[in-house]
Amino acid sequence: MTLSMYQASVPVFVRALANLAHVLKKGEAHAQAKGFAPEVLLQTRLYPDMFPLTRQVQIATDMVKNGAARLAAIEAPRFEDNETSFAELYARLDRAIAFLNSLKPEQIDGSEARTVTVPRRSGPLTLQGQPYLLDYVFPNFFFHCTTAYAILRHCGVELGKADFIGAF
Repeated sequence: MTLSMYQASVPVFVRALANLAHVLKKGEAHAQAKGFAPEVLLQTRLYPDMFPLTRQVQIATDMVKNGAARLAAIEAPRFEDNETSFAELYARLDRAIAFLNSLKPEQIDGSEARTVTVPRRSGPLTLQGQPYLLDYVFPNFFFHCTTAYAILRHCGVELGKADFIGAF
């Protein structure tokens, strides 16, 4: 069986972002049920030197929209990192999903050997498309999705593995 670059990326990203939205909704409902402002959760961190929940969601969406755009050799939409509510995070997730759903398989398929350069603080990283997707985008994306999940779980939100991986 052959798996195309599109099949390995866009549907996986869309599903994981939808699952992340589900996890966030459970977090928001938890705060309301416990009688505290849901926005308190948005600035929660697992450790003082780690990013808060809001930033985890921002980075997760940036990773996949930029990753898919680089594989498609197109400009990624720019999202401001100014979300201060769950509603704004849901809107950001919706925008990322809409962008991903706008991509056609032919834009990404065949990008395995495409040269991709990622600007970073430590200097640019240049990879071919397949290692970029498998070794850079996936681990970064799932790290931030997992950390968002872990922040909410740490705060007492009733979450399980099924919330993270979604229904089949």
